[in-house]
Amino acid sequence: MHGSERGRPPVRQDRGPVRYGPAAPDPGLPVLPELVDVLAASADRPLPEPPGGGPDLREAALAYWRRRGLRGAPEDIVAAPGAPPLLFALMAAYGGDVLMPRPCPATWMPQARLLGRPAYLVPTPAECGGIPDPYALLETVRRVRAEGGRPRLLLISVADDPTATVAPPELVREVCEAAVGEGLHLVSDETWRDTLHHPGDTVLLSPAEMWPEDVTVLTDLAGAPAPPAWPAAVARFPATGRGAARRRRVLDVLTALGAVVAEPVARAAAYALREPASVTDRVRRAASLHGQVAAAAHRAVLTSGALARPPRAGRHLYADLGPLRSRLAARGVTDSMELEEYLTDRLGAPVPGGHRFGDELGALRARIGTGPLLGSTPEQRTESLTAVDPLQLPHVAQALSMFAAALDELG
Repeated sequence: MHGSERGRPPVRQDRGPVRYGPAAPDPGLPVLPELVDVLAASADRPLPEPPGGGPDLREAALAYWRRRGLRGAPEDIVAAPGAPPLLFALMAAYGGDVLMPRPCPATWMPQARLLGRPAYLVPTPAECGGIPDPYALLETVRRVRAEGGRPRLLLISVADDPTATVAPPELVREVCEAAVGEGLHLVSDETWRDTLHHPGDTVLLSPAEMWPEDVTVLTDLAGAPAPPAWPAAVARFPATGRGAARRRRVLDVLTALGAVVAEPVARAAAYALREPASVTDRVRRAASLHGQVAAAAHRAVLTSGALARPPRAGRHLYADLGPLRSRLAARGVTDSMELEEYLTDRLGAPVPGGHRFGDELGALRARIGTGPLLGSTPEQRTESLTAVDPLQLPHVAQALSMFAAALDELG
């Protein structure tokens, strides 16, 4: 119904259009000074990196993956200015229909639509998000083929946005077996793999460790070491003839788009990927901080009567306010677009609704970021990062109290 019709308020423009879609969860922390120094030292360089990244950046990415048990060569690596253009080029290069879990990162479905590719959302298992239920995946693939489709590509994120869960290794194995058995190539978005809240208690398994010839791995540096304002992402292709051909096609697409990394950003990204002590310390501290705040926010969600899986990675959690539907309806909130508007206004920070992530519009789900809970000034955020017990800091405690109060109103 149009906003001009009698009795209806105008529809907010930012509820639906792709250009108003949510960014990655706010890190809520100042940029690491060492990264600032590296970028500033090369800020006067006028030329960008070549398409796919220069040798130094690709070597640094290769070393990063080697430390995680993934072998390769510099020619297997491609860099781009952020994950969205890199994933766009990957989907263009691999062709065919695309499958992805529901919910999924906000940019995945719009990119498939922009390419004119049929895309299918597959339900996730009860234990986690980021991967499809293996039986639902097989059923979807066979149904799509029966209808004349060509399923070719499966997108997954073992450490997930938006659900903040980490897929158990046994489920990752089952999904990969099902996908590879049906001839699908997997793109594993591992942007959040270095943000595990409790790395000693959480096992993250990359699909490329099991099926190196059938998996392309993608990592956006905005997930952990670098700020979102410095876009840089890298992908690792299978070391096969087919992988090389797909990599060349990706380079063609990135070149046509002009999607190249600025040299100062590339130098900072290479520094971060080499993981000197300053970077690893910051990544570890930030993950621990966001984990503690996310756990407190999760407790507040459950106390209100809403639901959420325990957050295990990232700087967010995914809340299901379905149990509070009647209270929300009394406030005019009946779907996730209205929930997004209500929570964003009430909390004073972006709270994208589940519809942004491919979830059902009628489901009352939303992604809640922990970055805004760390403080409102650089000084407060730095204090949160260095505190022994950040939850006891007045500004963090107050932010969490206001968050809990907003939810308690609905209980």
